[in-house]
Amino acid sequence: MTHILLEKKGPVAIATVNRPKALNALNSEVLTDLDALIDAIQADETIRVLILTGSGEKAFVAGADIAEMARLSKAEAEAFGKHGNDVFRRLEQLAIPVIAAVNGYALGGGCELSMACDVRICSDTAVFGQPETGLGITPGFGGTQRLARLVGAGMAKQLIFSARNIKADEALRIGLVNAVYPPEELMPAAEKLAETIAKNAPIAVRASKKAINDGLEVPMDEAIVIEENLFGGCFETYDQQEGMGAFLEKRRHEPFQNR
Repeated sequence: MTHILLEKKGPVAIATVNRPKALNALNSEVLTDLDALIDAIQADETIRVLILTGSGEKAFVAGADIAEMARLSKAEAEAFGKHGNDVFRRLEQLAIPVIAAVNGYALGGGCELSMACDVRICSDTAVFGQPETGLGITPGFGGTQRLARLVGAGMAKQLIFSARNIKADEALRIGLVNAVYPPEELMPAAEKLAETIAKNAPIAVRASKKAINDGLEVPMDEAIVIEENLFGGCFETYDQQEGMGAFLEKRRHEPFQNR
């Protein structure tokens, strides 16, 4: 991976988009590297949580690479959009939780990348936006769909139609991010959250993510069946036996075994 740095801290993996001279902008190479990152995470069963951030102090991901996009034909633009959407969808469907630690600009494709993660926290210097209509295009990596699901259709339309950027405090107010931290506290906070998640039963965490994601795509009557099946599946695991056994015996549970 040329533009992605990957570090492991026990069960937590930290991936950093590393193209700082271009403010970590997404071009075809970065998208391919993100695809390879997902392959690497899926191949390592010891990783329980992934943190995604950007290198440098200015940007998480400033957007898609406009220099690459400017001369695309209709067919080429559709293919570029599909490339981004395919990668972001894989990230969204990754079995383990993904935390976006947004450390600066998250515009266009960068905002869309953060929205493909499960949880977004940011520094108080972060800036979010979907500026595409000011460039004569629509969001192309899922922005019209995920933003509406996260903040509601009315707010998503306002942000996309106006191409207006918003600061961290407004992103928190509308529910786009979960928490805001001073820059020096962002990664420690992301790692603390990841470690808290990683201590819980991994099968149950993964099942909970799948239940939420899959359930949001179907009517409630179908969604609760998805939950019932995943809930029942947990009762075939060692971790459920240990967790409930420890509770009944009024003792601290042993470390969960992911089995």
